[in-house]
Amino acid sequence: MASTALPAPHAKTRHTAAQPAVAKAVVRAVDWRDCEEPEILHAWNALAECAAEPNPFLESWYLLPSLKALDPDGKVKLLLFEIDGDLAGILPLSREKRYYTRPFPLLAGWTHPNAFLGVPLVARALETAFWRAALRWLDSNAGKGLFLHLTGMPQSGPVYDALGVVLTEQRRMSGLVHREERALLYSRQSPEDYFNTSLSGKKRKELRRQLARLMEQGKVAFERENGKADIAEWIEAFLLLEASGWKGKSGTALLSNPDTASLFREAMTAGAARGAIERLSLRLDGRPIAMLANFIRPPGAFSYKTAFAEDFARFSPGVLLQCENLLMLDRKGIAWCDSCASADHPMIDHIWRERRTIGRVSIAIGGMFRRAIFQQILRLELRRKPTGLDK
Repeated sequence: MASTALPAPHAKTRHTAAQPAVAKAVVRAVDWRDCEEPEILHAWNALAECAAEPNPFLESWYLLPSLKALDPDGKVKLLLFEIDGDLAGILPLSREKRYYTRPFPLLAGWTHPNAFLGVPLVARALETAFWRAALRWLDSNAGKGLFLHLTGMPQSGPVYDALGVVLTEQRRMSGLVHREERALLYSRQSPEDYFNTSLSGKKRKELRRQLARLMEQGKVAFERENGKADIAEWIEAFLLLEASGWKGKSGTALLSNPDTASLFREAMTAGAARGAIERLSLRLDGRPIAMLANFIRPPGAFSYKTAFAEDFARFSPGVLLQCENLLMLDRKGIAWCDSCASADHPMIDHIWRERRTIGRVSIAIGGMFRRAIFQQILRLELRRKPTGLDK
């Protein structure tokens, strides 16, 4: 299925090389532990509200708990882009000794397995200015890094488009080294029409039968919650539900690791306080048998985490809850929802028809010698003459 280009937050956020020059642009790398001061948090939160593209995983309420849990020694730096002293861009950056399995040192946009998007937070109308300034800083501060590597980059949108413009104007070598498509909910249909179009008549009949059988087991209720009321209880119920299934058995549940459990608790609490979390639950006699957390960041949303009780698998509680989640199509101010799921997901791919293309990008930095080495690395990886991001 073809991927879907998401609408820009506002028409004026589409930019070209003609974007006006910006005076007094400064880029600096800071210790993330110095970014918890109220003044910086205020500026960070303001940036998130005016960003060209939403990325909740780089907002203060999610990124800081992630760094506290996974980078307590402060190895990750925050690359801050400032205009006349005002914060206009953020990219978490790490210096890595290896490029996946290969011994190539590099600079990388920092993410982790529970962060599903890596696009920088950049203020609207400043996308090309951000990339020019950031790449200039990287050229001068490459250290041992042979190139820049960015993961979780949407292949459409003002930030990625601006990166392509800057790479072209600077004749800077780059390559799209990996690309995949994941499920996206993006339609003007009503939830009912979308449901009827996405699923076959046989599948819809089966789901209705499963819901009817579930209702024979006790009182069934779908709950949708926003805000911070009862968030602590919801968090603990979700952690226990997820750990009760295959993720708990395999050691990959959030509760299996104190660091990821701490990240989830702190981020969900902070996000709920900012009105950025929507929680859905399917309950049987008050017991949650399927739960889902969405991040609400207009004009988009992000399906962050879901879990279901495997002892009720015959009723497909996770699928029933995702069908309830189609009400997102009616939500004011939300044009699309990113599934944050892996490519070819066995469940959500059969419900959500649209696709969002996400890629990994490698970019030349530094002087001629460093770029010559990078060219050979890129040729080795692509097994052909390196090309730009649009190939």
